Amino acid sequence: MNLPLLSLIIFLPIVAGTVMLLWPSASRDTIRRLALVTATITFLLSAWLYVRYDFVAGGYQFVEKYPWLPDLGISYHVGVDGLSAPLILLTGVVIFTGTLVSWNIDRPREFFGLLYILATGVFGVFAALDLFTLFFMYEVAVFPMYLLIVIWGWEKTREYAGMKLTLYLLVGSVLALVGGLAMVFAARENLGYLTFDLLELEKAGLSVGFQKFWFPIVFFGFAVLGGIFPVHNWSPDGHVAAPTAVSMFHAGVLMKLGAFAALRVGVMLMPEGAKFHLPWIILLTLVNVVYGAFIASVQQDFKYVIGFSSVSHMGLVIMGIATLNHDGLLGSGVQMFSHGVMTALFFAVVGMVYDRTHTRHIPSLGGMMKKLPWAGVAFIIAGLTSMGMPGFSGFIAEFPIFMGVWRYKPWIAIVAAISIVVTASYVLRVAHKVFFGPLPEEFKDIPDINIFDRVALVTLVFFLVAIGVFPHIMVPWIESGVNYVLTILGGA
Repeated sequence: MNLPLLSLIIFLPIVAGTVMLLWPSASRDTIRRLALVTATITFLLSAWLYVRYDFVAGGYQFVEKYPWLPDLGISYHVGVDGLSAPLILLTGVVIFTGTLVSWNIDRPREFFGLLYILATGVFGVFAALDLFTLFFMYEVAVFPMYLLIVIWGWEKTREYAGMKLTLYLLVGSVLALVGGLAMVFAARENLGYLTFDLLELEKAGLSVGFQKFWFPIVFFGFAVLGGIFPVHNWSPDGHVAAPTAVSMFHAGVLMKLGAFAALRVGVMLMPEGAKFHLPWIILLTLVNVVYGAFIASVQQDFKYVIGFSSVSHMGLVIMGIATLNHDGLLGSGVQMFSHGVMTALFFAVVGMVYDRTHTRHIPSLGGMMKKLPWAGVAFIIAGLTSMGMPGFSGFIAEFPIFMGVWRYKPWIAIVAAISIVVTASYVLRVAHKVFFGPLPEEFKDIPDINIFDRVALVTLVFFLVAIGVFPHIMVPWIESGVNYVLTILGGA
């Protein structure tokens, strides 16, 4: 019997999380060890799945399908293609590094239990080939966020930010759910039977009029989580209020979940609707890219800089999707992985600085390179990636996006390129003010980061550099997924 590798990756975190929630709270060290073992195994399994994916053959692999509610056409149907396999790997990377940087978190039993339930939801969305399964896992991913933020988040804004994030995402998910149900019932008229299977829905031949009406509802329902303008402002507040590992998961993985679901359910099930609406949606992403960069450049809070930077860079992801051409979609796929790792690295460094200085006020910091050299070097590497410098994964991602946008409308690419200059300005400003210059007297005795933090930083840096220097370790995977999307768009 073949090992159900994908199901093992999906459900291992929630099983371990449930065990930890039931474990005696006094056994803090045991809980930490269990969390680290779970995260390590999950990371290794996700890497194994990624390496084993045959990008030459392409298509959906590691497919598992079991009846769930057969009378309603619902099944547990999962599999990965060239677009989702890297995102499964990304989730494994972030859960591993997020666990490492949370080694000394207060109340580890509840924290890791909720975090791992969230991880199962994320894995499930990336792997889902059934619309009901996708929505079910989507809600599993959103549910724990509120508790993780309001219990362990920043005292000043955690309740406000947690509620704001939850309400925005619930409204978005309701819109997407209504649109999804409309697709299912419309498809029944064409297919002659009720099904939630995404592969069946792709063949349903939904009318052009139906697609034009419902596409923006479904697309925006998911794109709320992707941080698209003008429903983006929950994101920086959520990033800032969340504890470090949750910020890493939130910006590194959850925002990609929104963009991925918008592509999988919106574009791939309603290609004619995508062709009709995405030409104006790309203008909204242009606001994301440029506006987000400018707002990041004037922030005085270390974490808000990264929060608005994420809004800007996620704009590039959705902009690449909106081009509906090979280069744009390819760059968008790489950007989802690159930005996920880069943002996780940024927030890990911010957390390490804040845990030792108890401030994120940039003018109050300085000289951190003398006390936290590992964190300083990691921030610089993440910054170079954010600026799209050659040799790092950001260049491999952003260059094709701008090529795709240029093919679509050159003036949009020219305006969007402003963000590159602005990004360079705020990254260099923050690096200078936080890590160089004189060290404030009150920070002269702060401790360096521990071995767990160093392993997390090295792991994240490895992927940014490896993809930048050897793009062939990821680009062929994503290209195989993009070719399938283009087939759907061309055959619509």
